[in-house]
Amino acid sequence: MTRFSFTIKAADGRARTGEIAMRRGVIRTPAFMPVGTAATVKAMKPVDVAAAGADIILGNTYHLMLRPGAERVARLGGLHRLMGWSRPILTDSGGYQVMSLADLTKRSEDGVSFKSHLDGTRHLLSPERSMEIQRLLGSDIVMAFDELVPTTSTPEVQAAAMARSMRWARRSRDAFDAGGVHAEGAALFGIQQGALDEGLRAASAAALTAIGFDGYAIGGLAVGEGQAAMFACLDFAPGQLPADKPRYLMGVGKPTDIVGAVERGIDMFDCVLPTRSGRTGQAFTLDGPINIRNARFAEDLGSLDADCACPVCTTWSRAYLHHLVRAGEILGAMLMTEHNIWFYQTLMAELRAAIAETRLTAFANAFRARYAGEKGEA
Repeated sequence: MTRFSFTIKAADGRARTGEIAMRRGVIRTPAFMPVGTAATVKAMKPVDVAAAGADIILGNTYHLMLRPGAERVARLGGLHRLMGWSRPILTDSGGYQVMSLADLTKRSEDGVSFKSHLDGTRHLLSPERSMEIQRLLGSDIVMAFDELVPTTSTPEVQAAAMARSMRWARRSRDAFDAGGVHAEGAALFGIQQGALDEGLRAASAAALTAIGFDGYAIGGLAVGEGQAAMFACLDFAPGQLPADKPRYLMGVGKPTDIVGAVERGIDMFDCVLPTRSGRTGQAFTLDGPINIRNARFAEDLGSLDADCACPVCTTWSRAYLHHLVRAGEILGAMLMTEHNIWFYQTLMAELRAAIAETRLTAFANAFRARYAGEKGEA
């Protein structure tokens, strides 16, 4: 199979559905990637993640470089072998986590020097080191190293961070291409930055396109700006990127975020929300999210979502799940997470079908109307 190819099968407005072909399998788009931060999609076995419909998962460079260590993962046969996942893996560059989790960070043109949140050891994460770590992990889709600043930063700070990210993108490209056998079988995505500014986003897209990448991510969103501001940015940002390459919106999101972003031309997503919510007792349903801890579910023999065909909804009741979660049983976190992963993957399958049948607007409007209905709980 080819190293990397993207084929658009159908379009409906700005939305597209297609396939990314890689040596470890085909990724159907629009795609949602469950997040496997520390070489595991929390509370899920890989076989169950695949059964839910996921074609690709995400691994985290920052966390894996600190524990168990990228060199150790390589000695153990790579991330796929270590965690028992044979399909594609995308690894983020580590930049976001360094800037949001690490202590005592210092940014320079070289990279980001930081103190580990685990043991206090100091590290330097640069474009070259990020590419090396992702190569050691055996990533299928590698992300360029970039600098993220809050959307509330001054225009001068946003412009400087975007410009540096583009210089780092060039260094990431060079370091990736020097990766020998790994580079021959993997893909590299660039990351557009520029906060909410259309001009900065256009300049970033032009710089990335000049370098050349297999796909392009839209970074710096879903960091507190709100859905309206994010959608306003997505009204122009995807169109600034090459139409024949996948567009990946990083860190998104809620189901209504995903539907709106697909309408605006996004092909790939990732977010910790379905797994994190599952561990805290929140289930996503077509009638909106519910908190299974609520007392009204204590004797509710109905399923989490009457329209869901996942193994959880077809086997156990809300009452049982309420008991497990309230009792702190590990199985509660596992079953709630499994349902949420199925919910997200089913949503992606329905979006793909709606695009292919040119009925996306009707599907999206119906989904939003039901999801915001009175049965749901914020």
